[in-house]
Amino acid sequence: MDQVREVLRYYHYAYRTEQSYSSWILQYIKFYGGKTDPKDMGKNEVDRFLSHLAEKKNVAAATQKQALNALIFLYKKVLDVDLGGGIAPTRSKRRMNLPTVLTQKEVSRLLGKMKGKHALMAKLLYGGGLRLLECVRLRVKDVDFGQGRIFIRNPKGGKDRTVILPDSIQHELQEQIDYAIALHKEDILEGFGEVYLPGALSRKYPNLSKETGWEYVFPAKKLSKDPRSGKIMRHHVLESGLQKAIKQGLNRAKIDKKAGCHTFRHSFATHLLENGTNIRVVQKLMGHADVKTTEIYTHVMKKDIDSVKSPLDLL
Repeated sequence: MDQVREVLRYYHYAYRTEQSYSSWILQYIKFYGGKTDPKDMGKNEVDRFLSHLAEKKNVAAATQKQALNALIFLYKKVLDVDLGGGIAPTRSKRRMNLPTVLTQKEVSRLLGKMKGKHALMAKLLYGGGLRLLECVRLRVKDVDFGQGRIFIRNPKGGKDRTVILPDSIQHELQEQIDYAIALHKEDILEGFGEVYLPGALSRKYPNLSKETGWEYVFPAKKLSKDPRSGKIMRHHVLESGLQKAIKQGLNRAKIDKKAGCHTFRHSFATHLLENGTNIRVVQKLMGHADVKTTEIYTHVMKKDIDSVKSPLDLL
């Protein structure tokens, strides 16, 4: 497993991906008793393990695909073993689940029940269609007040994109950035002040990790040890804080829908479409590679449903 992690870091995989792939590889090894070397196994064993996930564990199609990607990485990049084509396990059924969407009134009520930093973060999720991790990982340099834009770097799918910076939160966001910069200056004075840099940037530019622009907009309260380098630095806030704040806000606003952080992103796309924004523009703002992914929001548009009358009401 040390070798697996070493190769993952060589190819600059995200830390979350490292954790996920390592977990799947361990599950694969333990599935066969934990004593058989993966080199002595191959395509048939991979097929059986993936089929077990679908048949016995009833995992989602995306989860099964993630496990497959982890095992392909193990054999191809770590063990240098060609599994060949034709891996054909029992496939998990792919279900099209319609997204939960809040109405604009519900969004307003929910935001009204939140306060402080978490309220600002929730406004970013809804106002720009950000994912949870895109929000907590936002850096100072990627907020452009002049153009009214936020630049999302290295998101899910790996394609950078530009999103809207709502006018109504610019002052609030500037205050948060000022706080982050002041905290960074304190860290520098105390001999710290470094922040995690993606890829090989820390090797190419040794002093870049202390530059203000690379600091997180939403820094953690305490310094912590980086799990890869072992250095003491200030990370971004944990996602769980915002998740809990939104859950509490839903209870206070008496909204019984099964909603969470990602619901703001779903609502952002749906409300843009309801207001007449071209679906291609929405696709670009959401960062979807295929417009078919964006089209799912047309199934929950309130305007389309409101224009239809039940045949029962026409009797």
